[in-house]
Amino acid sequence: MTQQKKLYIISGERSGDLHASNLVYSLLAQNPDLNIRGMGGSYSRDAGVELAVNYAEVAVMGFLEVVMGFRKVLKFLRLVKNDILAFTPDAIILVDYGGFNMKIAAFAKEKNIPVHYYIPPKVWAWNQKRALKLKAFTDQIYSILPFEPEFFEKYDMKVHYVGNPLLDEISKFQPHAFFYQKNELSYQPIIALLPGSRAQEINAMLDRMTALVREFPSAQFVIAGVGDLGNGIYQRGINAGIRVIYDQTYDLLSHAIAAVVTSGTATLETALFRVPQVVVYRTSSISYAIAKNLIRVPYISLVNLIADKEVVKELIQSDFSIPNLKAELQQILGNQVYKGQMLQGYDLIKERIGEKSASETTAGLILDSLSKK
Repeated sequence: MTQQKKLYIISGERSGDLHASNLVYSLLAQNPDLNIRGMGGSYSRDAGVELAVNYAEVAVMGFLEVVMGFRKVLKFLRLVKNDILAFTPDAIILVDYGGFNMKIAAFAKEKNIPVHYYIPPKVWAWNQKRALKLKAFTDQIYSILPFEPEFFEKYDMKVHYVGNPLLDEISKFQPHAFFYQKNELSYQPIIALLPGSRAQEINAMLDRMTALVREFPSAQFVIAGVGDLGNGIYQRGINAGIRVIYDQTYDLLSHAIAAVVTSGTATLETALFRVPQVVVYRTSSISYAIAKNLIRVPYISLVNLIADKEVVKELIQSDFSIPNLKAELQQILGNQVYKGQMLQGYDLIKERIGEKSASETTAGLILDSLSKK
């Protein structure tokens, strides 16, 4: 009788949890007998992962914030390491979340546990020699960005490009037939506000986003809310008369004429829904100063990085101002040539991503590797 295979999967924030869950669905579809445990959130739990740790207890962002929260992170690192030893997995699957997961990768290598890294750290963005650590600590790497395999080749690393998992998620999406009625929205044109999925992001972004309301009286602004975070964090928007709709980002994007988006996975999602956008980001002055000295790429949004040119405007730190936001939104809404160029850029991105099913492809490669072990 074949022994049941055990996998330990780790994700550390909302988008990683979503991608981890889709990977788990694909793994179990291809091998229903797998025993999967790990760290993640509600998406992973619903997909069939027995959660040892919920990532919401660990999450911190920004250089300064990571330093301040280091003791908490160390506590959970110890907890996860001990849980891995007790579980004795046949392999570990790491999903994004580089700072934490690279420490787990080093630990797993010490313990001779195979490491599969799905959505590897963005080592091409800063301190590129981290690629050597990634090479030393991992057995297989599955990339979701089309330019990454060429980068890793410089370090004599073979990386599987598996396509982008957002395509898997978007392909499953069906727009709600009564979206406006369900959310008590008017039929004014919608400008979507996507302030991020973590409390720190939302606190840093939402005040300037909210200030746009009075500048565009003929539109209705709608915030893409995260249900797990509750109402309180969106209070500034609510006080300004902005509707917050929870956990319906794809429905919101499928109805929006424009969007203001915090840099991250949401910028690519917005592009794949062909919604013209302006990308924004702001962090603490110390975190920004550190990042500016370290980062080695010309853009921060996935949209511009994949296109390898400016498709969407990025308003970062001091550039993230109400006058700049207003000017960019006016361009998007009022200049058809400008909007058309942005949509052409989106077409280029879609072409570069390709049509692969990332979750299914990655699951197949992982299971193939397990069978050869």
